[in-house]
Amino acid sequence: MVDGAVEALRTWGAGSTGSRLVTGSTTLHATLEEQLAAFCGAEAALVFSSGYTANLGVVTALSGRGALVVSDARSHASLVDACRLSRARVVVTPRADVAAVDAALAARTEERALVVTDGVDSIDGGIAPLRELHAVCRARGAVVVVDEAHALGVCGPGGRGVLVEAGLAGADDVVSTVTLSKSLGGQGGAVLGPRAVIEHLVDTARTFIFDTGLAPASVGGALAALRVLREEPDRPAAVLRVADELAEMSRAALTSSQVGRGREGEVPLAGQLPLTGSAVVPVVLGSPVVAFDAAARCLERGVRVGCFRPPSVPDGTSRLRLTARADLTTTELDRVRTVLHEVLDDVLAEVPA
Repeated sequence: MVDGAVEALRTWGAGSTGSRLVTGSTTLHATLEEQLAAFCGAEAALVFSSGYTANLGVVTALSGRGALVVSDARSHASLVDACRLSRARVVVTPRADVAAVDAALAARTEERALVVTDGVDSIDGGIAPLRELHAVCRARGAVVVVDEAHALGVCGPGGRGVLVEAGLAGADDVVSTVTLSKSLGGQGGAVLGPRAVIEHLVDTARTFIFDTGLAPASVGGALAALRVLREEPDRPAAVLRVADELAEMSRAALTSSQVGRGREGEVPLAGQLPLTGSAVVPVVLGSPVVAFDAAARCLERGVRVGCFRPPSVPDGTSRLRLTARADLTTTELDRVRTVLHEVLDDVLAEVPA
């Protein structure tokens, strides 16, 4: 990936020099769009400067005044902001509640409707019920927008995403977004879907029209990473095996810490959240102070984990978020196991009885 980025840097320079519609598009951008679409089973793709701007662009361009947007309550902040900017009427439904989505669509008076959701929940790793959601949307004449940020490179056959896994890739009423900054290890984002939708975005998505194009080095790096993903299709399965192991050790560490203090069940266990075949492994600790302290102590011991607390998660559900990688060795996983046990024993022992 680094070699791909360096080659692009030397060929095209450090910056894209302008918006995509002026001077910011190169043959690299077009190649990445073609290869992303082919890999994910979409008809076409459009590269943005980030996954955030991709979500803002697609939702606002496909909705607007006189439309309805139905948004999952656990949608990423970029989708939430897109709904706010859309000028459409917005209905928020509980996470993965297909019946609530159906009710919102059935009650609408608007001609156009859009349903937006994360394919993989960035907080608990749960996978959206896409087949059921799509069936409802098709019956009600709505378009589905699925954020595959945490799915690309991890879920589905060869890491092609949850839409491919659900058999929905390429459907004429399904649009997806991806980020290039997670499994592909770079920066940028893209929208994938029917060619007519992509052509519409070129003319209407403000975050495409007026934003500086993605830097060529990022495009070259993403192309190189995508090539690795195509040529080494076992990597996504390795991620999921590591995720399962991280989940097991997290539950064991929490259980051991609680039982040892005679307070079993008081702190929510990571195992109460479903193992859903994603790279996201939550360790729910409840208090934001406890979660922040635990993340800091893990880092001191050489293990970097995420710390999620309000407003990223609801009150009382602050957590560590472990993210699986395909290249974690047995030695590294043993180190994670040891650190988790040590840190959770320490921080939970300090929680007042």
